[in-house]
Amino acid sequence: MYARVVRFTDVTPDRVAQIKSQIEDGEGPPPGVPAKSVKMIYDESQSSAVVILSFDSEDDMRKGGEALDAMESSDTPGSRASVDQGEVKAEMDA
Repeated sequence: MYARVVRFTDVTPDRVAQIKSQIEDGEGPPPGVPAKSVKMIYDESQSSAVVILSFDSEDDMRKGGEALDAMESSDTPGSRASVDQGEVKAEMDA
């Protein structure tokens, strides 16, 4: 499995509510992003969010990254502060 972790700043509660609604309504990841899961962690006190997307393969992660990098900034949770991506080397579910 591969993951892309993006940190956003300047994230508003209204924008989080919109994205949460899209995710819960089953719209899935943005078009062209073959992610198998999407998670968003929001820190209201810092107006920041972290979005974690998981992919089945490195190629899917690359394709997803290209689509995400081409998105209009108005389609993202806030201002993109950092992007990390790579192979998941360890994972544990309790």
